[in-house]
Amino acid sequence: MKVAFSTTDGIHIDEHFGRAGRFAVYEFTAVGFVRLEDKVFAEGRDINVESTKGFGELHDDAVNAKVDMLSDCKIIYLTMIGGPSAARLVKKGVMPIKVKEGEYIEKAAQELMATINGTPPPWMRKLI
Repeated sequence: MKVAFSTTDGIHIDEHFGRAGRFAVYEFTAVGFVRLEDKVFAEGRDINVESTKGFGELHDDAVNAKVDMLSDCKIIYLTMIGGPSAARLVKKGVMPIKVKEGEYIEKAAQELMATINGTPPPWMRKLI
């Protein structure tokens, strides 16, 4: 199962879904996890999504493109996400999880691994 983490530095979960220019992607198996290639939308903040906010279809297209590129991930960790973007992810079978800004990706990955190997909630069991 692939999991993405919104990040500016590759170490911390520290960005809002729409603004995130980079997502660190990990592959989780029953025995562990490994970091894959990051999905990069922009250096720094994703201006393509940010600059179209309030422009209706143009903004929707930018967000949909991001959702489509992340749709192979089953979970995305982020600091914030708007309702419409969250709904788009869920419709693609991706669960957004909000965490406190600055949490370490490695710590969140270890906690997720423990949950996977322990008693995952029903929604997570469907993903794994």
